[in-house]
Amino acid sequence: MSRSDLPCELHVVRYADWATLAPLADEWDRLSGGIPFRSWAWQSCWWRHYGGDAAANGSSSLYVLGVFTPSGRLVGLAPWHGARSLARGRVLRFLGSGEVCSEYLSLLCEPGWDEPVADAVAQWLTEAAGRDRVPGLRCDRWDLLELTAVDRDDRAIARLAARLETLGNVVHCRPGLPCWRIDLPDDWDAYLAQSSKNHRRRLRKLEQDFVQGRAAARRAERPEELAPLLAQLVAFQRQRRRQLGQRTCFESERFVAFHRDVTAALWADGKLLLLSIEKNGQPVAVDYALLGENTVYAYQAGVDVARLNECPGHLGHYALVRFALDRGTGALDFLRGDEPYKATWGAVPCETIEIRAAPSRRVSRLRHQLWLAGTGLKHWVRRRIRHAH
Repeated sequence: MSRSDLPCELHVVRYADWATLAPLADEWDRLSGGIPFRSWAWQSCWWRHYGGDAAANGSSSLYVLGVFTPSGRLVGLAPWHGARSLARGRVLRFLGSGEVCSEYLSLLCEPGWDEPVADAVAQWLTEAAGRDRVPGLRCDRWDLLELTAVDRDDRAIARLAARLETLGNVVHCRPGLPCWRIDLPDDWDAYLAQSSKNHRRRLRKLEQDFVQGRAAARRAERPEELAPLLAQLVAFQRQRRRQLGQRTCFESERFVAFHRDVTAALWADGKLLLLSIEKNGQPVAVDYALLGENTVYAYQAGVDVARLNECPGHLGHYALVRFALDRGTGALDFLRGDEPYKATWGAVPCETIEIRAAPSRRVSRLRHQLWLAGTGLKHWVRRRIRHAH
């Protein structure tokens, strides 16, 4: 950090429409830390499908904060949007939140600038929360900040929360669902060696299926292969969830449309892994993963419910592990959710947190207290139900 770029001299600019952000696309990706969920492709597609219509009718607004040095260099971004409700006022959340289930969201910061960027954002938010509405001008006031899918060790968000509290805002932090991550060794033999005896036996059987040609993993290599594979994934997901009597995000046409667009954008950026898993020449599973700088993120998968006896899910996990090892990737991340298979494959939980902050205005504090009371009641009811059984 140079003398001309002292943290106290940072200034913040709010971007309220996407057109003014477009020139910052390359800078956005530079600050994203190589995490696909934070990328321009992912978050711009999300806004197009989930934010644009709501913005047109006034129920949502873009609320991206850019943090600049005096020389005009962009060193940080708060990638947020605001949604209005009668009960909670204007709520700020990450772009990519909701049913899309983006992971590892954060402030986007140049390395070494986490704390000054977080301080600048906290100061700006605190001042914006107290501004009176001026007729005819854009309103920056907010009533609630809800940040989910945050890594527990995220320094920028931890600093933001601490600074907001110091400035008189009310801040509440609670654990979220963990992500499950495999820190991969150097090669397949080392991965086998670190697996349990039973899992090692299963892995060798899966390996033989691929070596002897009974199974194959075919990656989408051309843009025209993306749509058919995605359609297969959607069909598998819908069949499986209906069999279980559950709903899936893939029932949402908006969710599916988002993924049609974002897979094309990620493929163009070299950040997509879409695999068709075949058994005896027929597709039995589709695996959809995102490629980070040193991590493969296993985002979605679908299996043929008519061929569950052939273990299509295991075949897909095997293909992901081998791909990550062959690529020299440091980790395979199964993301949030406590499904038992994750631990079986050697993944360990990585804790996430959820941050909720309200400004010092009386109405905002009251809303926050009511929310805390409601959350406490829900937890009490869950405990009572568990004890009753």
